[in-house]
Formats: sequence, C-alpha cells, structure tokens
Amino acid sequence: MLPMFQLIFLCTAVLAVASAGGAVVASPQKVAAPQVPAGWSQRSPREELRPEFSYNPKGGPGKSGGFIVTHDAREGLDGWFERTFAVQGGQTYRFAALRKTDNVAVPRRSALCRIVWQDEAGRLVLASVPEAQVLERGHTPTAEPEHPADGETDAAGWTAVAGVYRAPAKAVRAVVELHLQWAPLGRVEWSEVKLEKAAPLPPRIVRLAAVHHRPGGKSARENCQEYAPFIAAAAKQKADLVVLGETIPYEGLRKKPHECAETIPGPTTEYFGALAKEHRTHICLSLYERAGHLVYNTAVLLSSEGKLLGKYRKVCLPHAETEAGVTPGNDYPVFQTRFGKVGLMVCYDGFFPEVARELSHRGAEVIAWPVAGCNPLLAQARACENHVYVVSSTYTDAKRDWMISGVFDPTGKALAKADAWGTVAVAEVDLSQPYIGPWNLGDFRSMVPRHRPVTVPESPGARRTP
Repeated sequence: MLPMFQLIFLCTAVLAVASAGGAVVASPQKVAAPQVPAGWSQRSPREELRPEFSYNPKGGPGKSGGFIVTHDAREGLDGWFERTFAVQGGQTYRFAALRKTDNVAVPRRSALCRIVWQDEAGRLVLASVPEAQVLERGHTPTAEPEHPADGETDAAGWTAVAGVYRAPAKAVRAVVELHLQWAPLGRVEWSEVKLEKAAPLPPRIVRLAAVHHRPGGKSARENCQEYAPFIAAAAKQKADLVVLGETIPYEGLRKKPHECAETIPGPTTEYFGALAKEHRTHICLSLYERAGHLVYNTAVLLSSEGKLLGKYRKVCLPHAETEAGVTPGNDYPVFQTRFGKVGLMVCYDGFFPEVARELSHRGAEVIAWPVAGCNPLLAQARACENHVYVVSSTYTDAKRDWMISGVFDPTGKALAKADAWGTVAVAEVDLSQPYIGPWNLGDFRSMVPRHRPVTVPESPGARRTP
C-alpha cells in the first residue's frame, strides 16, 4: 500500500489531468521582463492612467532595442519612457528616433516625443528669444517642450521622428519623453533614440515683397506689363519673393473669366517668368486658367530662374465665380524654393482657416496670397494661427481701412505694408528662427501637428508636417 502523501499526490495529478481533458498542465512560470537600459524610466500622469511598459533588447529595425508602450481597452491611458541627457546652453542638438505603431488611430497625436529643457533643479528655463521680442512683450517667455516632427515612414512601418534645436542659454539638461497617449488597444515601439550635438543651423534670411497696384484694364498684356517696374523696384531691394495681384490678365477688362482664361504654362506665365529670371527673384500671381472645358482661378509660383515651380487652384469660391462657371480646386501643394517652402492661396480662401492650415500642415513657411480684398483681421489670423509668414497683394485702397498689401509675421503683425498705390512693401525675415510665444505657447508651429484636433479620419502614419 502506498504511503498517504504519495496517494494524495497521485490523486491530485489525476484530477489535474482530468480537468485538462487528458493533457498535463504545467504551472505557469514568471519570466522576468528584460532590463530597460540604464538611465531610462517609465512615467504616467497618474497611476490609474498607467499603461504597460516593456523593453525588447532585439527590437527596432536594426535589432538595437525597442521601448514598448501598450494600452489596454480603457480610454485615456497615457505613459512614456523618459531619459535625461546633459546639455550645454546655447549648443545645437539633433534629436532622432524611429517609431512604429500598431492599432493607433492618430499617431501624430498619440505617439509623440517631447524634449523638455531644464535647469539643475529640474525647473523649466527661459527661452532664448530676440531682444526685440523681450522689449515688445515686456518679459522673456519660458522654453516650453519641443515637439520633434514626424518624417517619412518606410515599408516596414517605421517612422522617422526628428528635430534640430538650440538649447536655451540656462539649460543644463534635456528630458526626452517617448509617449503613447489616448490610444485604446494601441501599441508603440520606439528605437534608435539619439540626442547629439550638431552644427548650428545657419540663418535663412529672406526678403519678402508685396506690390500694391491695380491694373488699368486696357488689355490682358498691358495689365501684366504694368507690373514690370514694381518687380524691378522690389529686386533693387533684393527681394527673394514678390507677390502680385489676383487674376491679373482679367482685372478691369469687363469680360467673363472664361473669356480671359489661358493655359498654364501660357502667355502670362512666360511673361512673368522672363521677369523673374531677369531680376533673379521668385514671383507669385493669380490668373484664370483653362484646362479643357474647365476654368480655375489659379495662383502660380515662378522661380528665380524663370521656371514654373507649380500652381494652386483656388479652393474656396465666392458667388461671383461660381455663377460665372469657375471650378474650385481640391489640393494644397507646397513648393520648395531656394529659401524655403512656399504655399499659395487666393483671395476668398483667406476667409476660411482650412486652406492656410492645410498649407502649413504640408510644410509651408511662407504663404503667398494674391487677394482682391479681405478682412485684414483674417490675414493676421491666418499668419498667427499657423505661425507662418503671409504676403498679401490686394486691390483695396489702403485709405479704406480694409485689406492691405503687406507682409505679416507669425504673430499676425504687419512687418511692412504699402500705404499708397504703386508702392512695394518689403520685409526681411529669418526663417531659421522660430517664434517662441509667451504664456506656455512655446514654438507653437511645432505644437500644431501634435495638438490639433481630429476633424476627419486620418490614416495611421499619415504625415502632415515634414
């Protein structure tokens, strides 16, 4: 007869096999999670919002390791991996990382990275801004977190996230945060995270010009020729971009749009292309374009070599144009020039925030705007809400206290404006210098892609800001 302890063991084993349908079930073993590399920790705003953190030492496209944040089905979870890097105030740094998401509806908003500048005590430091801004605003703003931008996504689903920044003068450390927030059942993996010293970004000094002139309407050709002396005047002031008026060959002719419409390229773009090449400056204007049976109000951008860089077809049409059979465009192209990225919009587009916002999403640093007339407050708003430069050329008399021909900065301020007919407004700006806003706005331009709401479905990994 078996001893009692053996009988008990045998009975227990039989019951276990029976309950498992005949299969022997081994008790689960806890496997220790791989050790997170030194210096990295996990954070969450509150314990009840804490997601699951893990580390795969062979993760990432190069198998160099992957930081993984996973959400369960609950709404509102938020957590991030964090590491502190030592930095020198005034030094330029390049951040780079690779990111792969799974089941994350809006990666630009949920799977983001932040860089927080701090002093030795872990406090935010003051931003390094031009002295003129300090004098104008009466204080120095805080250096709010940086938001590296999403770049290209490769065939395997890895998105490059990167940015180049100048550390504020008082900063001694940079805290890098790799987030996943607001993504039920979502997962993100971060890999190849680097913050390294880099060469200082060179200044990008650009001179932007707006012409204030209304053509006489004798003929399409003469309307164009009237701008020649103003382009020459802007070129003497070393303008890199000269913005002219709306539908120039049509203005004042008392004809219908389709009667003045022409192909692009065509006579008007050839004429202004020659002037752009002669004066070594970029030129923007609007004209009615014919494409088969369709007519568009189209803005064109000509390079300083006289070539057609591209065109934008006016998306928002007022009653007069729709009643005349003009067709709206449906795209928001942005064009690379020798000095930066330029977007175009036309007149009535300015009444709607979506056009300028789409252009800024796609990387526009300057928006050229031929505009017959508009509320000048909207010109300020389009510049301010996107933190871009807006250059407008209007047919409105400056004395009417309505739309102006001028250059608006990223705060909405008119840096230069033409106060009389036949004059040119020119402003010199530095596109390498982001505007750092007061009252926790920081570099608002970099925040927009991360913070703007979701108004239409977005495909995972969709890239808006280069």
